Amino acid sequence: MNSVGTTDRSGVNENDANPGEGAVNQVATAPLDLAAHVAAVSTGSCGAVVTFIGQVRDHDPDAAGQVTGLDYSAHPDAGRILSEIVARYSREYPQVNLSVSHRIGHLDVGDLALVAAAASAHRAVAFEACERLVETVKLEVPIWKKQYEVDGSTAWVGLT
Repeated sequence: MNSVGTTDRSGVNENDANPGEGAVNQVATAPLDLAAHVAAVSTGSCGAVVTFIGQVRDHDPDAAGQVTGLDYSAHPDAGRILSEIVARYSREYPQVNLSVSHRIGHLDVGDLALVAAAASAHRAVAFEACERLVETVKLEVPIWKKQYEVDGSTAWVGLT
């Protein structure tokens, strides 16, 4: 483990060589691997492992019809920003090991878009750290999605 409580695979940007499944703390084009995130945070001293999976759903409050898929796009600095967020929360929660990754590219309904894991000796702090990590990634990492609907229409979601 490194100083931010994760394996030394952090900060991979989508423009770098794609390390494939299993990498954590990155913006990735490859499918995300929940088991790799759990393995990255788990140690013998951790009695609690909390995970979050964000997956593409078939509906959206702003969609006129059924959602069939999403295209996620990222700013070139997205991987660096994601790694900085992990480092920030690792300093704030030194007793918690953290990992998080966000996928970009085309995703179909059911595909994993975001995976996060937090492990610590006790569950309360792991839940808190995981929730804050996920909310901050969604708020601060410059990733946008184009939503496809069953009728062929598209819409950008989350642009302000």
